[in-house]
Amino acid sequence: MSKIGTQIDTLGAWNGPDIDWMKEGLHILSDNEQREIDLALKHLLTQGNLDFPNITPETFPLDKVGDLMRALPERLRHGRGFLMLRGLNRQAYSDDDMTRIYFGLGSYLGKPMTQSYLGDILGHVMDVSDYEPKSRGYRKGGGQLMHTDSCDIIGLMCLKSAISGGESRISSALAVHNTMAREYPQLLEILARGLYLKRTDEDGRRATRTYSPDRVPFFYEENGEVTCYLPTGYARLAEKSGQCNYTPEESEALYRVRKVSASPELYLDMGFKEGDIQFLNNRMMVHGRTDYQDAKELADRRHLLRLWFEVPSWPAMPEKQIFHTAEDRRLWSQYRKPLIELPSVHYQQLLDGQLGQMVE
Repeated sequence: MSKIGTQIDTLGAWNGPDIDWMKEGLHILSDNEQREIDLALKHLLTQGNLDFPNITPETFPLDKVGDLMRALPERLRHGRGFLMLRGLNRQAYSDDDMTRIYFGLGSYLGKPMTQSYLGDILGHVMDVSDYEPKSRGYRKGGGQLMHTDSCDIIGLMCLKSAISGGESRISSALAVHNTMAREYPQLLEILARGLYLKRTDEDGRRATRTYSPDRVPFFYEENGEVTCYLPTGYARLAEKSGQCNYTPEESEALYRVRKVSASPELYLDMGFKEGDIQFLNNRMMVHGRTDYQDAKELADRRHLLRLWFEVPSWPAMPEKQIFHTAEDRRLWSQYRKPLIELPSVHYQQLLDGQLGQMVE
């Protein structure tokens, strides 16, 4: 019997008010673990200014912290689905070195994935809409609606926190499924059948297509496992475009799953401290952020670093749920330039007005 439409009872199907994330999903780095990371960075820097794809467990060697990171994919897959890593001495490192540390830790999880038409394998999550008017949602300010990304694991490192607000809001997508099954079973059937998706125009014209050729299931069962993929932003773009002919029932299903994902009965908020790194199992979590007050100066704005990982040890993502294909990422990756993800390079390109022109 299909699990979709029945109540899923696993550690990953939780309600936010029922769990204490600081007990179940927080790892505070010990002094010894921090020293390990510092030594790994120093070792990395002795090898020159390596480009990020060359930051590997061999060039960023870790002992106990390496064991923690290698074990993290299985913890995220079979546990609550999230972990916050806290304790890095943010003041001890430049923005660029924090990014190197982040890549070094991430190299133990899996393969970083290309994220946009810029070819970047690290995204800068900050409000640059005044510099980059055609920005995707993660490049704009304010709150962000609940969604999942196109990867196995998403990582977020906080370089600079907001003046106020800007908390990470997460929910279990399996709990979203359970609520939809209980309260809106007909809408859940629509979501399991799938909705059409649309990329931003900038991403679409540098990939194989802008629209999904078929409906993409939000909930899909394969080999006895339910995989959740809730690209609500892409679904909303398709709906607003007028080219995908959403039925009233499909529009209602999209609206309802967004409301359920953001309901106080399900979500929990995790405040970001500078230096924190959050890891989420993107196949069973939805995430967003609360509204926030930001600084005016670019260098002082809320700034998170985003990595998308493909985890080779996990079963492959169901093909029906893949929107950004390997070919799309290959096409995007052609426009990547070495070290483009360094914050110092990113800031300078924004100030020089170069980012929007890179692939024109």
